[in-house]
Amino acid sequence: MLNGLAVVFISGLILGKAAKLLRLPPLTGMIAAGIILGPHALGLIDSSLIAISPDLRQLALVIILTRAGLTLEIDDLKKIGRPAVMMCFVPACLEILGTIIIAPYIFGISHIEAAVLGSVLAAVSPAVVVPRMIKIIEEGYGQKRKIPQLVLAGAAADDVFVIVMFSSFSALCAGGAVSAVSFIQVPVSIITGMAVGAVCGYVVVKWFEKVNMKDAVKVIITLSISFVFIFIQNALEGIVPFSGLLAIMSMGMGIIHFNADEAKKIASKYNELWAGAEIMLFVLVGAEVEIAYALNAGAAAVVLVFLALLFRMAGVLCCTVKTQLNKKERLFCMMAYTPKATVQAAIGAVPLAMGLACGKTVLTCAVLAILITAPLGAAMIDGTYKKLLKGEKV
Repeated sequence: MLNGLAVVFISGLILGKAAKLLRLPPLTGMIAAGIILGPHALGLIDSSLIAISPDLRQLALVIILTRAGLTLEIDDLKKIGRPAVMMCFVPACLEILGTIIIAPYIFGISHIEAAVLGSVLAAVSPAVVVPRMIKIIEEGYGQKRKIPQLVLAGAAADDVFVIVMFSSFSALCAGGAVSAVSFIQVPVSIITGMAVGAVCGYVVVKWFEKVNMKDAVKVIITLSISFVFIFIQNALEGIVPFSGLLAIMSMGMGIIHFNADEAKKIASKYNELWAGAEIMLFVLVGAEVEIAYALNAGAAAVVLVFLALLFRMAGVLCCTVKTQLNKKERLFCMMAYTPKATVQAAIGAVPLAMGLACGKTVLTCAVLAILITAPLGAAMIDGTYKKLLKGEKV
């Protein structure tokens, strides 16, 4: 496994740097490293590392979502208001709807199979979006109308919504039944996750104020609490809806709300952790990609991915209607909500494993969505935020 980690970090660093020299987002090179060295190509990444890849990818998500929470202030979210709530589900709903309309004509699948496919494609990637929004906030762009905060607020909740929809549609496709309770899980999991996270944020701040400890120890404590949130989410599955990822981000928001100076010190440590976690995440995401599936898909799957993105961007536009955002700012929000990677890598193969007739189609489109939208979305964000957003002093 140690050799596998060495391969992951070294290849990710080298190809990430190469991508940057070509004026591409470094994650493009990291994903390419995973594809080339992964089990579906050269097979140079140790199988034991591949076996725990989902856990390692989740660790990276924990790091970046905590960092996101340490950037988001509750007062900013209050100023954003309605659009922040709508961004949690409207773009995903429209993307799923677009896939239900288009996919049966392209692939000859049923509408419920198209719904399964749409729910896989509809999740935005926090791993791509969050670090970029944090960078934009730190550089002071779009702060007058809190635009990066708007995108940040919706990114994690969007994934919770989509995963619940995927579970419901895949159960229907497999011949099961879905009750109204399944859809009530979405708001309940969001509320419980954010409430538990906020309370823990308050407790953590009071703990840090009373007990003198190094910043590195504080990071270890907050990371450990984050892992407990994930454990609670898994333990309560099917009993009480609870979003561990939202609890993690909410804890960070609680820390910055109750002690902004403490949050700044902890956030700087998380930035250092992200330097390694980012490489691990995207190389391992690339290792999940099967090029053979992508090549067999042909133009049809590519067309679907792009058409579904248009529906998603229309959803973002709907969320920003009757707001103070100008045309450039709305265009930025639409582009910032397009990257996909982590959720598609996590659930793209599930329909195939379930034996669903649409399984291979879903996996193929999930692979292409990662290959197309992760680098393209990252490039659009990196290349346009200084042009589309107004810089403010921070």
